[in-house]
Amino acid sequence: MKYALFICTPAGGEELGPEELADDPRFTSYAQEARERGIVIGGARLRPAADATTVRVQGDKVLLGDGPFVESEEYVAGIDIIEVADLDEAIALASRHPAALGGGSVEVRPLWE
Repeated sequence: MKYALFICTPAGGEELGPEELADDPRFTSYAQEARERGIVIGGARLRPAADATTVRVQGDKVLLGDGPFVESEEYVAGIDIIEVADLDEAIALASRHPAALGGGSVEVRPLWE
């Protein structure tokens, strides 16, 4: 089954860029395990929520807003698309993600196939 792992970071927390993540042994160890197992089939690291633009349409007007679509204590910092046997395996992987271990969370959501 395919799942999306939404990697969530506490709002106002430390924002690690790609260079810092590449130097962080927690992230490199996690990424190496996922690569070796061949379960990550896609994904991306997202820029901070402050860089987001929200688009809404009301009637014939396109309304733009700076920032994420909702104010919250966490924001989505990245997404991994994985292919594993079942939800239990997806949860086991998510529970080892450095974001989940460091005060954030990882939302596991099945994909439509």
